[in-house]
Formats: sequence, C-alpha cells, structure tokens
Amino acid sequence: MNDDEIQYNARGKPLDAEGRVIRTNKSQVKRDVAALAGLIKTLIALGDKELRSIPLSEEQRKAIKAAQEMKMGALKRQLQYINKIMRGDEIEQIEHAVNEILQARQSARSEFKQLEKWRERLLNDGNPALTAFCEQYPGSNVQRLRQLIRNTQKERSQGKPPRYFRELFQEIKAVASR
Repeated sequence: MNDDEIQYNARGKPLDAEGRVIRTNKSQVKRDVAALAGLIKTLIALGDKELRSIPLSEEQRKAIKAAQEMKMGALKRQLQYINKIMRGDEIEQIEHAVNEILQARQSARSEFKQLEKWRERLLNDGNPALTAFCEQYPGSNVQRLRQLIRNTQKERSQGKPPRYFRELFQEIKAVASR
C-alpha cells in the first residue's frame, strides 16, 4: 500500500497502514462543514459574472443558480444538496477565487468611500481642500472643479436635486482614475 493510497473497510471508514480504522475528529468535521456552508452562502450571494470566474463543475454551478432563486425551506434543502456535492471536491481553489472577488469588492468599496470623502472635503473646506486635491492628483482641471463646487453649493442652498453634486463626484472619480 502506497503512502498516498488510502484503504477503506466495508463501512467506508479509512484504514491506517496496520488495518485499524482511523478515527476522525468530530469537532473538526463540524468546523469543516460549517466553513463549507459559509462558502456556499457566499457563492449564492455572488452575481453571474463573478460566479463564472470561479472553478466549479457544471452540476455545482446549476445547483448554485437554482439556490439563488429559492426561499426558506427549499433554500435550506438546496444548501444541504450543494454541501453534499461539494464535500468531496478540493475547495481550496474555489475559496481562493471567492477571496479574490471579495478583496476586489472591498478595494472598490474603499476607493469609493475615499472619493466620497474628497467630495465632502472639497465642498466643506474650500480652497485648502482643492489645493490638497490638486497636489494629490496633478493634472486635474481646477477651473472645472471650482465651477462644480460653486454650483453644488448653490444647488444645496436652493434645495434643488443633486445634479452638480453627482457631477462633482463623477469628475473626482475621472481625475482619480487617470
């Protein structure tokens, strides 16, 4: 018997080199199942484009798609089914792909929040904030930014819809992405 070849008894339990049943740690098995359930819930929450980038079998992909449309009891049964079909597979690649997607989301979220902070800072602090923004992002159109800041402040004071507020954000986003 090779080291990497595992023998099983009649009940499907793994055997060691001397033919004794290898006992599994029940707590570890429960932790593994819980971790897999968490991964499955994350997979169900992903969109179609993100789901396509994850290395799943066709059966797993169909089961996850079906689960995205289910509610309550049916969803619970579907989660158990997905857990069953994924249990034997190597899930490290799937976990790695999901972690990359979640990190990309987190990065985009933090960039978005930073741009929102710049917009508020430009509106509230005036010229010092504009100078700091232009130093951090050289090549920004100062005149256009001043105009948008002025229009946004005017729009706020008159209680109008936030058209220039959004335009200012789009301009900041465009400057930051250059």
